[in-house]
Amino acid sequence: MLSSVLHSDRAVQMNIFIMRAFVKLREMLATHADLAKKIGELEKRQKAQGGNLTELNFAVKKLIEANTPINDAIGFQA
Repeated sequence: MLSSVLHSDRAVQMNIFIMRAFVKLREMLATHADLAKKIGELEKRQKAQGGNLTELNFAVKKLIEANTPINDAIGFQA
């Protein structure tokens, strides 16, 4: 605030420096917001694919169990 009140060359340079710093900070926050959005989208897709893999795993196990021969032997086994 003091740099905007003073009228020296140094104060003007500091005021410009501060404004550029805030602009850079705002750009970085906007960039990180985009990255956060993309990460959120990736997490949603990963969860959907994880659910699909769970269903697929369950179906494969059911098929394996259905094709397992049942040993109904009668009598004693040595």
